Amino acid sequence: MLQIRICWMLLSCSCTYNAPGRVTWETQGHLHQMPADERISVYIVDDQSIVRGALRCLLTQSGSIAIVGDSGSAREALKDLKTRRPDVILLDITMPGLSGLDAIPLIKKVAPKANILMLSVHEGASRVEQAMSMGADGYLSKDSEPSELVLAVNSVRKGNPYLSPRIARNFLPGQRNGRAGAAATSIDSLTPRERQVFQMLAIGKSNKEVAQELHISLGTAKKHRENLRKKLQCGTSSDLVRLAIREGLLEV
Repeated sequence: MLQIRICWMLLSCSCTYNAPGRVTWETQGHLHQMPADERISVYIVDDQSIVRGALRCLLTQSGSIAIVGDSGSAREALKDLKTRRPDVILLDITMPGLSGLDAIPLIKKVAPKANILMLSVHEGASRVEQAMSMGADGYLSKDSEPSELVLAVNSVRKGNPYLSPRIARNFLPGQRNGRAGAAATSIDSLTPRERQVFQMLAIGKSNKEVAQELHISLGTAKKHRENLRKKLQCGTSSDLVRLAIREGLLEV
């Protein structure tokens, strides 16, 4: 479904190759553009370039939204947001390195006035609850109708929290099986560094590779692995993979 929606968005766009590896996406047949100072400025953070291009086209076509930048990782975004001041930040969850969830409080520090709208394929209640509790202003499923994205951006900018209807159903009284007030899962107790190591181990990285990429000693990497197994009660690498997928930290 997601791929179909992305293709639908791209059909209404054209692209111009300015230089090797650089593509400018342009919209066709967009609505009347509002004055620049009245448009909502949006910054996109997603590790898939085709998704960023499609979102740029769709939002620009609305006539009421201006894209002020995009990044392929949360760490790149944190650097870029020091000099940009978007009204709304579209943030994916599952990205290499720093996940969207862990990036929320860091983004709040560098762009405190921006509203954060999560855009993810993960619709589980635990992910949504965690994102909202960490400071997100809305949560939109990537399987939503394209028109809903514009609605969500406008909603969070006005200070109104937004949840996709399909996600909001999980939060209706009597449909959450007593989740309200439940203790945080073991995954929520991980530190940002432990979460990084967890993601790397889940995709098959060895202790040595973890140590090299995070610039830590091999002994520290091994210690992180041991702590993770105890905290998450995962005896094997397969257990780590299954848990990472279930918790939305690893895509399939």
